[in-house]
Amino acid sequence: MGVQTDPATVHGCLRVGAGFTQGDWNWISEQFTTLDSRLATFPADTTELEVSVKDRAARGQKVTLECWIAGRQKIVTTSTEDDLHAALHDVRDDLRRRLDDAKTRQEPRHNRHLRGPREAASGEPVADMLSNGPGR
Repeated sequence: MGVQTDPATVHGCLRVGAGFTQGDWNWISEQFTTLDSRLATFPADTTELEVSVKDRAARGQKVTLECWIAGRQKIVTTSTEDDLHAALHDVRDDLRRRLDDAKTRQEPRHNRHLRGPREAASGEPVADMLSNGPGR
């Protein structure tokens, strides 16, 4: 997954849901701009983000950030931090980790055929060393 010709960005994909107003969109999107580098590997037209808050400014508020990317499972991150800014940073950082984890899971594990032959410090191919034993 390389960089897309029309990459997803927070600015292009973020919606504000329950508990927020359209007027909150600017400062929320500013808090989430660090996600742009992770989102850039996905096409903008198939990526969506929605942030919502339940019981805003009350003790026990819950911030939820949902991410939909075509061909992948929906990712939902939540925070119950009392401070709204801290809660937004919490869900943003959790989404960044989850996107990294999802990308790692989709990359091939056994891609030895993609790498060139490895050599030991002695110049002997590692496969030969393993079958013959070192120094034989």
